[in-house]
Amino acid sequence: MPAEAAGFGIPRQSPISKEAFTALAFMAPSAIGISIFFLIPFIDTVRRSFYDVRGVNFIGFQSYASVLNNAAFRLAAANTARFVAICIPLLLVISLGTALLVRAIKPYGKIFKTTYLLPMAVPVASIVLLWQALFNEGGLANSVLAGFGLQPIDFMRSGAAFWVLVFTYLWKNTGYNMILWLAGLDGISDTLYEAAHVDGATKLQTFRYVTLPCLLPTISLVSIISLLNSFRVFREAYLVAGAYPHDSMYLLQHLFNNWFVNLDISRLSAAATMMAGVLLVIILVMRGFLDEAD
Repeated sequence: MPAEAAGFGIPRQSPISKEAFTALAFMAPSAIGISIFFLIPFIDTVRRSFYDVRGVNFIGFQSYASVLNNAAFRLAAANTARFVAICIPLLLVISLGTALLVRAIKPYGKIFKTTYLLPMAVPVASIVLLWQALFNEGGLANSVLAGFGLQPIDFMRSGAAFWVLVFTYLWKNTGYNMILWLAGLDGISDTLYEAAHVDGATKLQTFRYVTLPCLLPTISLVSIISLLNSFRVFREAYLVAGAYPHDSMYLLQHLFNNWFVNLDISRLSAAATMMAGVLLVIILVMRGFLDEAD
């Protein structure tokens, strides 16, 4: 049989291999689930952002204009941006430092690894009880302040509520990110460190010129995961302070929840679409910057 179909000059297309068919079969349930529960609802959300509450009459960009002119949205967006800008760099530095510390004390590293992973196993309801025990007006933190002769702080009804939220995010996610850093560190060949040692490089120089460049793919992964996880801290904040917490910790998730309760679907869809677009741009910029550095 010739390579081209007789008389037509069209190359024969090889049939799908058994391995490719098996891979597609295994991927199909996941792809169907993602399409049904994520992709299709998101497409419908984008569509609804251009229609009225009933999703019938086309209103163009009116919902987007209403969102941008809304004072609550501007407050929530500013708080969310501030939270992300503070938490992500802190989390990357703290979790990387923790991973390096665990590797430095190899005989006891497994114990510390388990300790830092414990916050991931703590249910959200337990975290709420911990918050109340620590940061309530009569909680442990104020008891310590009173012991030093300082005035108690109403953490959850003042600007300190924002920093409580930051502390909770760092406490809950440091262990998970540490595992990712450890996986990246384990992928660096020992021969690179041996060559640096032979060349007389100090520990700081080895970290700067060997460890960090080899960790660029891990930095990209950890940064993106940390960014996405920063939008999951809403559960704890909502259970502790309710739908209308102190202004310093009023995040976009609070606003979206309140608009959903009030069935303000048009503005909710527009705001969610804008947030998804901003996240996509941030992720693409981060990937592009790190790929260029690599």
